[in-house]
Amino acid sequence: MTSQAAAPDKKPVRGTQTLAKRVREALLSLGGEAHRGLVIESVARKLGHDARQIPEELEAALICSFEDNWRDERRRAAYGFHLPFGEGSHRWSVVREPAYH
Repeated sequence: MTSQAAAPDKKPVRGTQTLAKRVREALLSLGGEAHRGLVIESVARKLGHDARQIPEELEAALICSFEDNWRDERRRAAYGFHLPFGEGSHRWSVVREPAYH
């Protein structure tokens, strides 16, 4: 933990494909649709975090992973990400069978 002290100016939070896959797995385990807070808690638990104290960086990276992949048409199709109530909604969903190309 000492080498990665939080630098206030250095905060480009980015989602990753690995996190996007974890979001997809969490959504599927939650029945295909859930509030993003539940999805974040689920992923955090699987990564060994206490769901009551999820690191802000992890939460931001998970949200970014979902949103970045949802906004890109190809990646949205690949992961099956969907916002059932439209942009800005905190309800996330996933189609069970992604359209891998």
